[in-house]
Amino acid sequence: MAGEEQKKSLVDRAIEAYDWTIKRLERTILFGIRFVVPNRIVSPHGFLGMLTFITFIVLGITGGLLMFYYRPTLDQAYPSVEMINNEVDFGLIIRNIHYHASNLMIFLAIYHLFYQLFSGRYKIRNEVIWVTGVILGTLTIIEAYIGYDLIMNERAVLAINIGAALAYSTPVIGPVIADIVIGTGFNDLVLRIYALHVFILPLTMLLLITLHFPRNLVFDPGMAGIVVGTLFITSALYPVPLGNQYDPFRPLPITIPEWYINPLYALLRTGIDKFVAGVLLPTLFIMMFMIVPFVDRSKGMRLADRPVALGIGLAGVSQSIVTTVWGFYVDPDPTKGYNARLEIDPVLFFGVLILLNVASFGAAYAYSKYSKGRKPEPVKRAAQQFKLSDEELTALFYLLLAAEIAVVILSLVSYYMGNLIFGMLMTGASLIAFGFITYVIRLMS
Repeated sequence: MAGEEQKKSLVDRAIEAYDWTIKRLERTILFGIRFVVPNRIVSPHGFLGMLTFITFIVLGITGGLLMFYYRPTLDQAYPSVEMINNEVDFGLIIRNIHYHASNLMIFLAIYHLFYQLFSGRYKIRNEVIWVTGVILGTLTIIEAYIGYDLIMNERAVLAINIGAALAYSTPVIGPVIADIVIGTGFNDLVLRIYALHVFILPLTMLLLITLHFPRNLVFDPGMAGIVVGTLFITSALYPVPLGNQYDPFRPLPITIPEWYINPLYALLRTGIDKFVAGVLLPTLFIMMFMIVPFVDRSKGMRLADRPVALGIGLAGVSQSIVTTVWGFYVDPDPTKGYNARLEIDPVLFFGVLILLNVASFGAAYAYSKYSKGRKPEPVKRAAQQFKLSDEELTALFYLLLAAEIAVVILSLVSYYMGNLIFGMLMTGASLIAFGFITYVIRLMS
C-alpha cells in the first residue's frame, strides 16, 4: 500500500509538473501567435522585446550582406573588412549599421530585462518566458563578442585571448570547448567563430525565441521606425573605427574591449583566479536573475511587496554600471609597465561590490517596510491623447508628410551623388518622420 501511495504521489507530481509546463508554454508562440498593433499611443516599455527582435532582424539583414565580402581566414579577415569599408558600395554604411545595431540590441535586451524585473511581469505565469529571456540576453552578448572578434584587429585579439584564458581555466569542460572553438590555431579559430556567429548562435536564439515570445506580440510601427531611424543616424554620425591589424610579432598595446565585456574585463584585472573571476562569478550573477520567479513568493506585484526582487534589481543595475565604468579605467602613468597600468586592487573592487549589494538589499527592505500598510497612491496615467484640435492634427499630418517626402528625396539624391553619410542621416530622418506620422494618424482616428 505504501508503495502504491508513493507511486501515486510520483504520478501526481509528474502530472502537476506537466500541467505547470503546459500552462507556461501556452503563453508562448508555440501554441499560436497574434500580432497586436495598438490603436493608440502606448508606452514602448510594453514592447521592448519586440524592439529587440526588430534590431535582431536588422543585424541579420546587414550581417547577411557583409557575408558576401568577408573572408574567414587569418590573413584575409582584416583586409576583407578594410575592403568593405573602403571599396564596396554602401559597405561602410552596412558595417556601421551592423555594429551599432549589435550595441543597441544588447542595450534593449538589458533594459527589457530590468523593466520586466521591476514591473513584476514574471509573476503572471511567465517563468518560462523569463528564464529563456535571461538565456537570450546572455547569448546576445556572446554573439556580439564573437562578432567583433572576426575583424582580427588588436582589440579583437585581446578579446580572443580573454575568452581562451577563461576556457582553459574552466575545469573539465573548458579545455574541450576551447579545442572545439579554437582548433589548432588562429586559422581554425576565425572559421569556427564565424560559423558560430552567422549560423549556430543565431539559430539557437531563434529556437529560444519560440519559447520566449508571448502569444500576443505588440508591434508598434511608429516606435519601430523611430528606433531604426535613430540607429541609422547614430551609424552616420559615429563611424566604426577599423583599428590596427593584429601583428603576431608586435606586442598588444593597452586597449579596452567593448563596453558589454568591460565588467568581465574588470573582474579579470583584479588578479584573482581566472575561473572564479571570469566564469564562476558571472555565472552566479546570471543565475541570480534566472531564479527570481522561483524565490519571489510574494503575492503582490508592487515593488514594495517584492523586496527580494527589488534588491536583486538594484544590485544588478549598480554592479553593472560600476564594473562597466571600472573596466574602462587605465592608469595614466606611462612610466608603469603594461600589467601595472591595468591592475585593479581586488580589495577595493570587491569591497565596493559587497557594499553595493548590502546597500541595494538594505534599501529594498527599508522601502518595503516603509511602504507596508500605506495605501498606494493612484497611478497618474500619462495622457494618451494630445490636446490638439482636428485642424491642428491635420496640419501636423501634412507638415510631417511634406518633411517625409523631402528627406526621402534628399536621401536618394545623396546616395546618387555618393554622399553616403548624409544619405544615412536622411534615411534615418525619414524613418523617424514615418514613426511620428503613424502616431498623428492614431490621434486623428
